[in-house]
Amino acid sequence: MLNRILLMGRLVADPELRRTQSGTPVTSFRIAVDRDFKNQSGEKETDFIDIVAWRATAEFVAKYFAKGRMAVVEGRLQIRPWTDKEGNKRTSAEVVADNVYFGDSKRDGGGDSFAAPSYGAPAGGGYRSAPSPVDAHSDFAEIGEEDGELPF
Repeated sequence: MLNRILLMGRLVADPELRRTQSGTPVTSFRIAVDRDFKNQSGEKETDFIDIVAWRATAEFVAKYFAKGRMAVVEGRLQIRPWTDKEGNKRTSAEVVADNVYFGDSKRDGGGDSFAAPSYGAPAGGGYRSAPSPVDAHSDFAEIGEEDGELPF
């Protein structure tokens, strides 16, 4: 069976590190995740999802993430039963985070954290706007507009 979830959203409040009675670090936080589609009135709706992180992941989130910061959360969905003050049985759905990553850079999301690494950017600091020419020593040839239809 498989229970994996991957979410990307912004923290709605600063996470707060707590410890269990045995000293295990834990932090709970909530992220706002926009839906990919618009409702009938043309507006995007947002889901607010509760996340729980334990041990080193909890310490990492509490240290480097703040309200408004974009987070990518990888974990599993957990349904937890509990009893309220009136004795009614309730259930809560939450994501238990295995890994939390930066979803933006420090410049974009604010907060007191390191910039998210940028992978795949060419040296010189930017992406090329035009494709590179075909290498003269390669087996590939560039197809121009005058060649007509493609052979597939």
